[in-house]
Amino acid sequence: MRIISLTLIALLWCLPLAFTRAETVEAFAEAADVVFKNGNIYTVNDKQARAEALAVKAGKIIFVGSNKDAKAYEGKATKIVDLKGNTVVPGLTDSHYHLIGVGQREMTLNLEGTNTLDEFLARIKERVDKTKVGEWVTGRGWIETFWKPQAFPTRWDLDKIAPHNPVYLTRADGHAGVANSAAIKLAGVDKNTPNPFGGEIMKDQQTGEPNGMFLDKAQALLGSKIPAGGRADTEQAILLGVKRSLELGWTQIHDAGGSYADVELYKKLYGEGKIKLRIYKAIYGPGVNASRLMKEGASPGQFDQRFTLRTIKVVMDGALGSKGAWLLENYSDYNTAGFTTVKEEELYPMLVEALKSGIQVETHAIGDRANRVILDLYEKAFKAVPVAERKVQEPRWRIEHAQIVHPDDIPRFAKLGVIPSMQPSHAIGDLHFAPSRLGMKRLAGAYAWESFIKLGCKVAGGSDAPVERGEPMIEFYAAVSRKDMKGFTGEGWHPEQKVSRQDALKMFTLWAANAAFEEKSRGSIEVGKFADLTVLSADIMKIAEPEILKTRCIMTVIGGEVVYDATVQATISTASQTAKANKATLPSVPAVTEIRGIPNDFKQQESEASEAQEKADDNSTGAGFNADGSAKSVDSKPIPLTRPRPNYPEEARRNKIEGRIRLRALVGTDGKIKEVKIVWGLPDGLNQEAEKSIRDMVFKPAMKDGRPVPYWVVMELEFNLR
Repeated sequence: MRIISLTLIALLWCLPLAFTRAETVEAFAEAADVVFKNGNIYTVNDKQARAEALAVKAGKIIFVGSNKDAKAYEGKATKIVDLKGNTVVPGLTDSHYHLIGVGQREMTLNLEGTNTLDEFLARIKERVDKTKVGEWVTGRGWIETFWKPQAFPTRWDLDKIAPHNPVYLTRADGHAGVANSAAIKLAGVDKNTPNPFGGEIMKDQQTGEPNGMFLDKAQALLGSKIPAGGRADTEQAILLGVKRSLELGWTQIHDAGGSYADVELYKKLYGEGKIKLRIYKAIYGPGVNASRLMKEGASPGQFDQRFTLRTIKVVMDGALGSKGAWLLENYSDYNTAGFTTVKEEELYPMLVEALKSGIQVETHAIGDRANRVILDLYEKAFKAVPVAERKVQEPRWRIEHAQIVHPDDIPRFAKLGVIPSMQPSHAIGDLHFAPSRLGMKRLAGAYAWESFIKLGCKVAGGSDAPVERGEPMIEFYAAVSRKDMKGFTGEGWHPEQKVSRQDALKMFTLWAANAAFEEKSRGSIEVGKFADLTVLSADIMKIAEPEILKTRCIMTVIGGEVVYDATVQATISTASQTAKANKATLPSVPAVTEIRGIPNDFKQQESEASEAQEKADDNSTGAGFNADGSAKSVDSKPIPLTRPRPNYPEEARRNKIEGRIRLRALVGTDGKIKEVKIVWGLPDGLNQEAEKSIRDMVFKPAMKDGRPVPYWVVMELEFNLR
């Protein structure tokens, strides 16, 4: 019997050899939920670096290989996604991101791209002119890097354009802000107000009066006086941040800081099915929130592996640009060495407890002293809690930014197993002013990505949005070129610190997953891992460096689900589809992507909108166009909005625009337009300024019983005919 058994086993083992490889795959393959084919796939898997296709079942990859072999996974119900030769990489992860801040940037005055002081003030004045006297004007995103001279704005600059409104505007890095005199007066700050611990009230050197700049924890003096947005505002910021993230190609973000109030909002929105993005969440410590996390323990993989809470975020110092980074020696252009924002006697006991309770710690450290001190504290805690006493033996503690590190301290990261979590775009922006802050000698240990990688560190890549723009292609470009976005490089930029394209891709995929304990489930395109993909418009592994910045995300996939498709987003107008069917030519119209309003009375306006829609639908060619493509009138009654609209006739006169446009939009609960009908077309005279004015008209979503609801909005923007 024993011999017969062995013979049967041998026959079974040889049986597959009678079939071709494709037939064998087909014989044993299971039907996939989705098959992605015709792709230029970079897997970040050394055993199978390239592929054409992949198959997905229940959110995970079950096959990676050729188009031919992928056919075996195509069943009757399988969805086929044609990648059309586009480049596919593992779903990109931003390892340092402030999601709510990204959304809030979209909701408030966005001061990014103000390249002169005059432009900065003009943009503020435009907002002030639309704000009631006495109401706060707030915003974020300015940075004086390209201003001439490179000087911070002052309270007196703001007073010229905002004498009757309190104004507070946060610098791009979030570690400083400038206030006008009205805001400073409301905060009760004067020349005798002492600096709080971990912050500085910058003062005029001659008079001693506050000059308007508040650094780090001194910002709280102003923040406590600014009316706080409600829960609904924060929810809206989260959803806007999620929307932007998916459109950029991020499949996961590491949310660097926050509180349990944020956590509860995330859980609520996940529960309502409004968030598809994966979020790896940290909360600030030391303090009450950190103590609670250490007591309750980590909670990984909630909401179908979309949400994890396991990390405490510590802030060790300020930022280099705002002169709050903690240095070993004084700034070259300022008579201080910066400061720390946390007390060691409060931090160290938390580190010990975090090791015992299995909680990850990530610490913001910019200056060389901040990096040295936190490495010392990490090492001290590691020695105090031996591996056997730790809940997680390999804690994977992180240092966020690790921007200016003394060369003697760089090897300590690898020795201690500390992960450098770094943002390449910081270098290409900061290096315009870093030489003046630090001098050339200290730049040897600045933004030293390649030095860390050569020592064996797995550098987690991020953007620090909204400090930076938060765009993955900017980060990838910065990592591989170490040049600014105009191609400039200069003395002190240390080109030897740029990284290979393979390593740059790992920074935002596999190494980012490693920093979140997820390298076995994410970070590469392999069988058994989640089907998270970012599809790009160009091959970033081969194209010339400047072309990387022109590359766009055309599809974002999370768990096999297409959560963003640029081709679908580009086809939001039913009017354009109808006109195409009728072989009509549409008049020039702005690319409207989002319109929101607040109904005065939901039921009444819903009825009015339905009635207006019925009248519009009575037109045989639909969408308000005749068969030849010319616009025709539809008698629709615009729904009033509770907030006053800009004076568009005045805008028309100022910009010499002729014509009118009327849009009708169905808006969903997520604030996105589901359908747009164009009732009147706009002539070709529409210029960019007016187009921007139309797109910028953003209102809060409609609310009923405390929840957003879908409804019809009829917007009518009429311009003077000349």
